[in-house]
Amino acid sequence: MATKRDYYEILGVPKNASDEEIKKAYRKLAMKYHPDRHEGDNKSASEAKFKEAKEAYEMLSTPDKRAAYDQYGHAGVDPNMRGGAGGAEGFGGFAEAFGDIFGDIFGQQRGGGGGAGRGRQVYRGSDLSYAMEVTLEEAANGKQAQIRIPTFEACDVCSGSGAKPGTQAKTCTTCQGQGVVQMRQGFFSVQQTCPHCRGSGKIIPEPCTTCHGQGRVKKQKTLEVKIPAGIDDGMRIRSAGNGEPGTNGGPPGDLYIEIRLKKHDIFEREGDDLHCVVPISFTRAALGGEIDVPTLQGKAAIDIPEGTQAGKQFRLRGKGIKGVRSSYPGDLYCHVAIETPVKLTEHQRKLIKELDEALRKGGSKHSPTEESWADKLKNFFSA
Repeated sequence: MATKRDYYEILGVPKNASDEEIKKAYRKLAMKYHPDRHEGDNKSASEAKFKEAKEAYEMLSTPDKRAAYDQYGHAGVDPNMRGGAGGAEGFGGFAEAFGDIFGDIFGQQRGGGGGAGRGRQVYRGSDLSYAMEVTLEEAANGKQAQIRIPTFEACDVCSGSGAKPGTQAKTCTTCQGQGVVQMRQGFFSVQQTCPHCRGSGKIIPEPCTTCHGQGRVKKQKTLEVKIPAGIDDGMRIRSAGNGEPGTNGGPPGDLYIEIRLKKHDIFEREGDDLHCVVPISFTRAALGGEIDVPTLQGKAAIDIPEGTQAGKQFRLRGKGIKGVRSSYPGDLYCHVAIETPVKLTEHQRKLIKELDEALRKGGSKHSPTEESWADKLKNFFSA
C-alpha cells in the first residue's frame, strides 16, 4: 500500500496553522489543480492533486478529525489503516474512552442509568431574575418580604408523564432510551445528544393537551425573602434552587433578586452616607440659630453660625446607613439652601432697602464674596 502524504505537507501549512490559514491554502490549491482548468494528460494529474488537497482540507478543517490526526496520524482518521489484533474490535474500549472525553468537551451532561454509566442527559435549570423595589428605610433596617415568582410543577392531568391520559410514552428507538447516540469517526466514538428525542430517551406519540408533552405547567410560587439591613441599590440576593427546574432530573437554577431603591422625599444615598438639602431663611443665615433636621433615627439639632452662606455643609457623624459590609454607619450631610423672601409688602420692601443701604455704607466686610466677584469681573473685561 502506498504511503499517504502528510495532510499539512499537502496544503503547505505548519501544524499550528489556524483554520483561516488552512482554508486559504486549500482555496489556492483548488484553483490551481481544479480539473476544469486543465486538459489532456495534465488533467489526470491535476485531478489527483485536487482530490488529495480536498481530502486534506476536509480532515484538517474538522476539529475532532484534526485532533485525531495530530495525535495518531492517518491511523486516527482512516479506518482502513487501523493496526493491531482484532482490527476495529481491538479498539473498542479505547474508542469508548475517547467517546467520554469528547462528550465532556462538547458540554454534554449525563445522568445516571443505562449500561456502562450512560443514560439520559440532564441539564441544570435556568436562573431567574426578580427586581424588587424597597424604600430607603427598608434598605437601612432590613425586612422580610414575600414575592411571587413563576415556577413549573408536575402536570395534574398527565401526572407529569407528558402523555395524553390513556396513552403512554415510548422508548426512543434511535437511542434505546439512553438519550445519547454514538457517532463514530475512525476508531473514535463521540457521544452526542439524541436528535430524535432530544436527550429525553422517550417519544410521546400523543402529547398531553394541557402541558403539550412537557409534563409540567407554569404556576406562581410565593417565597419569603430576607432583605439584609444596609443593602444598596443594584445589589443582588441569591436564592439557591429557586430558579427553573432542570431537565431530566437535573438540578434547578437559582433566583437572583435585584434591589431597586425608591426615590426618597428628603434623602439621597451615596454609599453609606446620606445627603439632604435644608432650606433656611436669609435672616436665619444672617443671624444664626439652632434648627432641627431629620435623620433616619429621628430629629437632630444643628447650630447655624451667624453669617452662614448658601451651600454650607454640616456633617452629622454616624447618622447615615450601616452597609451590609460595613463595621460603622456612614454620615449625614446637610446642605444649606438660603431662601429669598417672596411676595413682599411695601413696608417689607422699604425695610430691606434700608438694610441694603446700611450694609453698603458699611463697606465690603458685609459682602466679601460679592466685592471679590466684582473685582474679578472688572479685571476680566479690562484684559
